[in-house]
Amino acid sequence: MREIVVTGGGTGIGYAVAAAFVAQGDRVTITGRREQVLKEACDRLDDPARTAYVAFNAANPVAVGESLGRLPARVDVLVNNAGGNTNLDRPAADDDLMDVAEGWWANLNANLLSAVLVTTALVPRMPDHGRIVMIGSIAARGTGSGSYGAAKAALEAWTADLAAELGPRGITANVVSPGLIVDTGFFRGRLTEEGVRRRVESTRNGRAGTPDDVAQTVRFLSSPEARHLTGQVVHVNGGAYLGR
Repeated sequence: MREIVVTGGGTGIGYAVAAAFVAQGDRVTITGRREQVLKEACDRLDDPARTAYVAFNAANPVAVGESLGRLPARVDVLVNNAGGNTNLDRPAADDDLMDVAEGWWANLNANLLSAVLVTTALVPRMPDHGRIVMIGSIAARGTGSGSYGAAKAALEAWTADLAAELGPRGITANVVSPGLIVDTGFFRGRLTEEGVRRRVESTRNGRAGTPDDVAQTVRFLSSPEARHLTGQVVHVNGGAYLGR
């Protein structure tokens, strides 16, 4: 039985990823900042013998270090899903340089540093031929979103370095890059019908994505069959970004 760790696993894409691993018989530990949300997610996964949660802030190096005693001693698959566009939680930035800097730090911490810290902490627990998957975003490829898109682009660059570093051990590191995914809390309830329509129009298959679309791609990249895929960005966006 493999040991899986999914950061940001209490809701949305992270929860769908956790559920996909549980369904195939793996043991899954989900993490996040909100303990009650994690507890409720584990209850819904409905397999106490193969699910656990650990609450901590993945972007805080002290919190990550303190969590290690509660995380699995062996980690076969790490999915770095924690993050999101922190600009949606802040008032619009003005010309104050400190305000601008804090806005950029927030997105870099949430989307890049969280993955760097958790991965650095858990790689020593990963056996040869382990799997690391980052959840990126179409925003990294020139679709905007300011500091959020920049943070996801930096995540892609760092993952390429990680793939080179860990490749001799047969460990793969890849990014799954979603476009519009419905049924998540990403947009904080601000996505309008017009916003959905415009994003769906940019796809080739004429629909929005679902958390399970992302989860099944993560599941494949974490499988033995994906052993020769590493350092890649896999776009799960219905062709809204064609990767060419």
